[in-house]
Amino acid sequence: MKQEFNLIAEFRDDQGKGASRRLRREGKVPAILYGAGREPRLLAFEHSKVMHQLQNESFYSSILTIMVGDKTQDVIVKDIQRHPAKPQILHMDFQRIVADQKIRMNVPLHFIGEDVAIGVKVGGGKVSHLMTDVEVTCLPKDLPEYFEVDVSGLDIDDMLYLSDIKVPAGVEIIELAHGEEHDQPIVSIHVIKEQVIEEPVVATVEAAPAEGVAPAADSENKSDEKG
Repeated sequence: MKQEFNLIAEFRDDQGKGASRRLRREGKVPAILYGAGREPRLLAFEHSKVMHQLQNESFYSSILTIMVGDKTQDVIVKDIQRHPAKPQILHMDFQRIVADQKIRMNVPLHFIGEDVAIGVKVGGGKVSHLMTDVEVTCLPKDLPEYFEVDVSGLDIDDMLYLSDIKVPAGVEIIELAHGEEHDQPIVSIHVIKEQVIEEPVVATVEAAPAEGVAPAADSENKSDEKG
């Protein structure tokens, strides 16, 4: 069962960097809503509530519902700008969706069976995720939350490709639409070999005494003889 995401927003009329900074100081996230042949609308969300929603992976690949007063709009998230050093959302972009118009979305890959894979359990290999999500196109009603990829049958040096993903009816992986040569690997199992790098031995060479200068040991011996 798909999870529902409801976001409560408010319209805003002010725009620009200064207005966005004021909103952030008030604990809000500036956002924009566009698409479906209608004018863009500026929105603002409570930052704490948005952060809570973003903790769920499905948020990024689901149909979301934005509520402003008594009005609702189904949308998908298209872009999230984050602060480079703080746990803060700086801006969000949302796209309106229409039931009979296809959308493009990145759908995450969930790999299962890794611990019982032949190449891991018997061969001692390691699973390498070569992709974590794939871009698809479909009608909003057909959008999957994720793709499940079973790697339990993989042996050492085996791979699974985009074409191995079980895609439901009405969903198309965009990369595969460009031809077979775009059927890229998504996961593999290999033996990780450790290579010991030996540090070169640096020989120490004693400097030869300067011409006309006797070695220190000889000088000491001569002093003892005189004494």
